Amino acid sequence: MKFAHFSHVWNKPPLTPHQRYEQLWRELQLCDELDYDYAFCVEHHFRPDESLMSSPSLFCVGAGARTKKLRIGPMGYIVPLYHPLRLVEEIAIVDQMLGGRMELGLVPGITPSYFIPFGVDHAARKSPTQEFVAYMRAAYGEKQPFSFDGEVLKTRSAMISVQPMQKPHPEMWMQSRDPETLDFCAKNGVNTGYFIVFPRHQAAPRYRKFIDDWQKAGWTRKPKIAYSVPIYVDESDDAAVEKALFRASRAYEGFLKEPEPGETFEQRLEIFAQFLNSRGEPGAAQIMRNIFDPDYIYKNDLVFVGSAKTVAEKLHKAASEGLFNTFLGEFNFSDLPEEDMMRSIKLFGEKVIPALRDFEPF
Repeated sequence: MKFAHFSHVWNKPPLTPHQRYEQLWRELQLCDELDYDYAFCVEHHFRPDESLMSSPSLFCVGAGARTKKLRIGPMGYIVPLYHPLRLVEEIAIVDQMLGGRMELGLVPGITPSYFIPFGVDHAARKSPTQEFVAYMRAAYGEKQPFSFDGEVLKTRSAMISVQPMQKPHPEMWMQSRDPETLDFCAKNGVNTGYFIVFPRHQAAPRYRKFIDDWQKAGWTRKPKIAYSVPIYVDESDDAAVEKALFRASRAYEGFLKEPEPGETFEQRLEIFAQFLNSRGEPGAAQIMRNIFDPDYIYKNDLVFVGSAKTVAEKLHKAASEGLFNTFLGEFNFSDLPEEDMMRSIKLFGEKVIPALRDFEPF
């Protein structure tokens, strides 16, 4: 298995943005010392009450300057919000600055409110995201200047000044549970993964097909399938539950839209659940309706909270059930104190990772 520090870079009052970023660098420096494999961040916009990360490239460069071994990347760039030519230039420079340590996550973007201020059609987000894979391969090809004439993306005679260090490009990820997107990823050698709200028992058949399609496409390396949830490790189960379970149940309050006057928390939650239902995902809607219930998320292992032994056992079982071989741990959530959060990162790195390093869920 592979292991990542994953961060939404949540806003954590009373920390200023600068203080929050400095805390983030301390987290990643510790992960680097403990031989974590990756550090990933999201791209979120226009919610200062929620995430402080709207520029994944700056995350990558800032993290890279403070670490030596971690592979670092966005999970991922919201591709439709960028001009494709600008994005391929930026990816190449970031990879060079990282000395070839970049991992490249690409996403179409699930949140409509991010698109409106940019003047981009949220409904048309999938095509440019998938077409960007071919665009990028053309941009980093031997023929320079390059041109590209796709259905959505078009460029005529552009010379890329800086090519990525990794050839032909950094390893790609596209987090998705959509069958059509998974088919695209398998054919194009793109790693994938999913998030806490997608039930693991429903995920396994989809990703088993993805693995089969990957092999049929002729890729010789094994694909990576990621899974992301909050995690907290302490010296005992009781200590972990006391310090972190309730906080883990509040990890994703930022997913709910900002409240309208008089609107209750329950109403905001139901709006999000109905959104998932509208996408044909009743299982995800069910999890979302219960994601703020500490007992529910603990009983169903939707968060991993406990001693190193307990967490290793839960993670082993979940990876087998949900067919993932890369774990993206969200260590810094809610108002968890830094001292506790750093101890959790340390215990996970010292005890959980070695226990699961040789485990292969598929």
